Amino acid sequence: MNKLPFAGLLLALPLSLAAAPQSLNVPLPAPSATTSAVAPTAAAAFAQLDPAQQRQRRSDYAAWRALPEGERERIRQAASRFAALPADQQQRLRTQFLAQDQAFREGWRLGPQLGAEFPKLHGLFGFVPPQQRDAVLAVLRQLSPAQLAQLALVAQRTPPQERDSVRSAFLTVPAAERDTWLKRQAGQ
Repeated sequence: MNKLPFAGLLLALPLSLAAAPQSLNVPLPAPSATTSAVAPTAAAAFAQLDPAQQRQRRSDYAAWRALPEGERERIRQAASRFAALPADQQQRLRTQFLAQDQAFREGWRLGPQLGAEFPKLHGLFGFVPPQQRDAVLAVLRQLSPAQLAQLALVAQRTPPQERDSVRSAFLTVPAAERDTWLKRQAGQ
């Protein structure tokens, strides 16, 4: 098993390992009768964080909420597998992940599917203007794994000076024509 993507997948959870390396802070479900007793403890713990850590937690939670439910379920399952590992192995995986480039680590916040491809897509999609971000993520999440692989080839072959125009062209392609466009751009 390749441990690095597994670690990245786990760290895509809405948590801040830098702030709390010994715990997994999985988002809580909506309050109910069974969870109401947990809320004051979570709120108190959050209040104890410094402002930078609070901002990070809010950002992590926003990234979590932006993921499709299927992606969140995959992360929950991975978190269960991670929690079953011995503490020393968990720490090794955290350390290995934190040793990676920050852009690589941030890519995992996009979820398991996009996170796995993010290092290859970074050149084309790593610096999207804020007003295009939601549209770009919506299109990328519609792609199949094969289409993501083709798009990764396009991203890696696109010179820096052409990235904006290639990205814009890709975003204007109707969904029904994406396969053809990707194959043509990837040279297949």
